[in-house]
Amino acid sequence: MADIAERDLDDLWNEFQAVVNMTSRELNDWLMTLSAGEDSEELPDQAGTRTGRGVLEILGKRRRDLTDDDIDVMREVVGIVTAERGTDDLDPSPGPADWRHRLMTVGHDPLKPLTSDDGYSRVDQR
Repeated sequence: MADIAERDLDDLWNEFQAVVNMTSRELNDWLMTLSAGEDSEELPDQAGTRTGRGVLEILGKRRRDLTDDDIDVMREVVGIVTAERGTDDLDPSPGPADWRHRLMTVGHDPLKPLTSDDGYSRVDQR
């Protein structure tokens, strides 16, 4: 894994978990929808952006199983959401459709609460 201090990794993991408020199923469905256009030649397992696919992989991992690439994706996602939403108010917020869709490609739906009281909003319901 990258040369990152344990505390910094903990902070990054927590920030990532806070800003990614879509379940892996929701994100996968969204990425598949984006790639389902008439001109699309995407393979189902390659649907969406590189970052979106990276988020899907991270959502299926434990913190101790992260790779250097995962850490880069987590930094990118936290940076994107922070740049678009700020750091103080991540409450559900409507906005232009293209803004929402851009955020959803990295696992953040601005219309959805960040976490439930138990902290498990991203866990798929089966």
